[in-house]
Amino acid sequence: MDKSDVTLERMRTFVRVAERGNLTAVARELGTGQSTVTRHLSELEEAVGAPLLSRTTRRVAMTEEGSRYYDQCVQILRLVEQAGEELRDTRGAPAGTIRVSCTAALGVLHITRLLLAFQARYPDIRIDLSLTDERIDLVKEGVDIAIRLGPLTDSSMKLHPLGESTRLLVAAPAYLAAYGRPEKPGDLAGYNVIRMSNVAGSETLTLMGPDGRTHAVPVTGNLRVDHGLAAREAFRAGRGIGPTHRWLVDDLLESGELEPLLPDHALTPTPLNMLIVPERAKVARVRLLIDYLAQEASALPGID
Repeated sequence: MDKSDVTLERMRTFVRVAERGNLTAVARELGTGQSTVTRHLSELEEAVGAPLLSRTTRRVAMTEEGSRYYDQCVQILRLVEQAGEELRDTRGAPAGTIRVSCTAALGVLHITRLLLAFQARYPDIRIDLSLTDERIDLVKEGVDIAIRLGPLTDSSMKLHPLGESTRLLVAAPAYLAAYGRPEKPGDLAGYNVIRMSNVAGSETLTLMGPDGRTHAVPVTGNLRVDHGLAAREAFRAGRGIGPTHRWLVDDLLESGELEPLLPDHALTPTPLNMLIVPERAKVARVRLLIDYLAQEASALPGID
C-alpha cells in the first residue's frame, strides 16, 4: 500500500475505535461488520507504516504512534466536515449540527430553554447538547461551543465573556426557624453548610462586608455534593445553609422557599464564559448561535 490508501473512511474508523475502545461497538455504530472495522484498521496501519492500536481480548488502546496520529486525524476530519458545511451554509437556510457543551445545572435550568428557542427560529439546525461540569478537550470531543463557569486557561480557544454569575447565601425558612438566622459572618461556623465537593476551597466561606473588609470563615457540614441541582434540593429540603448561584435558586427565592442570608455581605462572583473552537466560529450556523447566546445570557437571573 502507499499513502493514497489513507482514506477518510479508514481514518474515521480509527478515530471512533480509539474513542470507544471497542471494535464491536464501533461496528454497530457504523452499521457494518466487525471484520470490516478490523480490515479498515489493518489497511490504515499498513498505509502509514506504524501500529496505531494495541489489541487484547478485553480492550483496544492506542499506541504512542496512534495517540499522535489520532490528534491529527481529528483535526483533518473536522476540516473536511467544516469545508462541506461552509459550502452548504451559502446555499440556503442555516442547517446542520452544532455541538454544545454546558455546565450541567445551568444547562438544565436555563441553556436548554435558550437552545429550544434558537431552534424555533432555525428549525433545520440540529443541536447536540452535552451537560457536564468536567473540563473537556473541545476539539477531541467534537464540540463547537462550551459554556463554562469559573476561570479558564485554554488559550487555544476563542473566549467570549458572557458576564459574572452573582452568588449569595441561602437557606429554607424551616431551617432558619429551627436554628436561627446568622447575624454576622462569624456565626456561619455554627451552621450545617452544604458544600460542593468539586469546588476548590468550599471548606471556607469568604465574604466582603459593606465596609470592604473580607471575612474568611471555616465551615463544616454533613453533606457534600458534586452537582448544583443536588445542592438546590438540599437547600429546599431545609438541610442546611450555603452559597449558591442566583440563577440556580432565583425561582425559589421568588416563591419564598428559600431566603437570602447576610444580604449586606457579598460572595465573590464567578465568571461565565463561552469557549469557541476558532475554526468553527467561521461556520454560519455556529456564528448565529454564538451571537444568540451572547445576547440572551445577559438576561439570565444573576448574570451581570
